[in-house]
Parts: sequence; structure tokens; C-alpha cells
Amino acid sequence: MKGLMLMVSALTLALTGTAVAQDKYPSKPIKIVVPYAPGGATDITSRLFGDQFKTILGQQVVVENKPGAFGILGVEEMARARPDGYTLFVGNVSTNAITPVLFKSKFQINFEKEVVSVSRLAIYPSFLITTTSGLDVKSVKELVEHAKKNPGKVRFTSAGVGSFPHFDMEVFARRAGLDMVHIPNKTGAAGMVNDLVVGDAQVAVLNSASSAAMIKAGKLRPVAVIAEQRLKDYPDVPTLAEAGFPNVGTLHWQGMLAPAATPKPVLDTMFKAIHEAAKKPELLEAFGKQLVSVKPNESLDESQKWLNGELDSWRKITAEVKIDLSN
Repeated sequence: MKGLMLMVSALTLALTGTAVAQDKYPSKPIKIVVPYAPGGATDITSRLFGDQFKTILGQQVVVENKPGAFGILGVEEMARARPDGYTLFVGNVSTNAITPVLFKSKFQINFEKEVVSVSRLAIYPSFLITTTSGLDVKSVKELVEHAKKNPGKVRFTSAGVGSFPHFDMEVFARRAGLDMVHIPNKTGAAGMVNDLVVGDAQVAVLNSASSAAMIKAGKLRPVAVIAEQRLKDYPDVPTLAEAGFPNVGTLHWQGMLAPAATPKPVLDTMFKAIHEAAKKPELLEAFGKQLVSVKPNESLDESQKWLNGELDSWRKITAEVKIDLSN
């Protein structure tokens, strides 16, 4: 009798395991880890796509904001999660490409072996932007002149040491021959906006979506745009190249990552959901209002090759542009 009961229990476990294995993904809510506080471009991107995923995938999508440690905390939480597609990560060029290169030794995981790219999501134009709080400059030329007259007094903010806004400002300062002070803000774009609006910092590289409201309110002033051409909503704002600084500035992309051991059928489902979301008029309209291009990769394989290329590019950039990582 005891032997029969053991056989029944074993059969029940086997059948239960088979049923679980055959559950169609997703069968429960999906969590997207975001390495910044609410309100910035990465958070906005995650929530706009997440709203579409709820309809496309038929499950709730929860965004968990986990700022800190250059994005490492969020990346590691995702990488250590069960690789079943229920814990994903949305970051940007800083967290997904620069941090794994610049702060490799700070990771407790092997980023390139334990993380896989699902897809790029969107590309945000950025501004070289100044505060209007105590600073009356209306062009890149005037900004440079002001900074040269006040060496060591002009403060620029960024999304943390080693973030792309930090690199962009360091390169800009070197090209212009400026001595400026770095004020890192680890909470991301929302914190940077606050730094600028209250006058704790005077200048920054900041994405268009995060800065638009304060530009409209007259609190921030874009003096140049980091893009291939001027933006239709800001026809009087020159590109940074037009302002005399070609090849300065980073293309600000957002992308989704997953644990590397995630089954390919699950990654395929998520990739297809991204492409389906990217065609939705309401998502395109929401991003369009923020001057954002929705640009998923063409395939999962191309997505990984693209991310590998970004990592290679930043290895070269960080080797050439030495920055102080101590603050």
C-alpha cells in the first residue's frame, strides 16, 4: 500500500511538472526592473511599453524602480532572478553598455555571460541644456565664454559617474578647454532636472523627454541638440555639430535585457510583443510627443550583435577618455 502511494505521489509530481512546463508564457505578472527613480526617460519607456504588453500578453506588468550603484543593483537583481521571462530589465546606454565596461569589477555577475539583449526599444534625442536660474546664456558660444570667464565655478550634473551624460560633458569640456565641476546625481534624469531647475548645477546633457516640461516652463534652455539634424519642435536649436562641436554627444538609446538562461521561446514571445507594441498608434503618439524614435532590433540575434557592438565601442571610448571615477 505504501509503495502504491509513493507511486501515485511520484506520478502526480511528474504530471504537475509537465503541466507547469507546458504553461504558456506569460501566465502571471511580469516585472520590469528600472535602474532609475520614476520620471526619467528609462522609466517612461518601461511604462509606455509595459502598458502595451498588458494588452498584447494578457498579463499585468509591474515596473520596479531600483536606482543606485550605476545601475548595477538593478542589473544584478534581474540576472539572478529565475530565467523564466518574469523578471526583465530596461536600461539605457549607460547601464546596459557603459557600466558593464567601466565598472566591470563592481559586478558580482559576469554581465556578458549572464545577461542577454532582448531588443533596443527607443532612441531619445538629447540637449546640451542650461538652467535659467542665475545663468543668462542663450547659445553654446555664450556658454563657453561664460565658463572660461569662471573657471572651476560652472557645475554640470549627470546621471552618475561614468554615465553617458558624464562622458558627453567631459568630452565637451575638453574640446572647449573648460574647467567645470561635476555634480553626479544617481537618481537619473529626474534628479538632474531638479539640480538644474534649483540652480545646484548650470549645465548638462539631458534627454528631450525629461527636459521638455521645464523647457516649456522657461526653467531650462536648450542651447544645442545631440542628433543628426535639428528637431522639428525646436527649429532654432542647432545641433552640437552646427554649434562647432562635431562628434561630441551620445545617441541615447533604451533597451531590454533578460537573464541569459531564459528559454528562447520566451525571448521570442517578448521580442514579438515589443515589435507589436512598437506599431501601436497610441505608443507612437506618446513617444512622438517627446520626439522619441521607436526602433526595436530586427531579430534576437541582431539585438545581441548590436549590444556587443555597443560594448566594444565603449571599451574604446573609455580607454581614450579617462575620467575621474572617485566622486
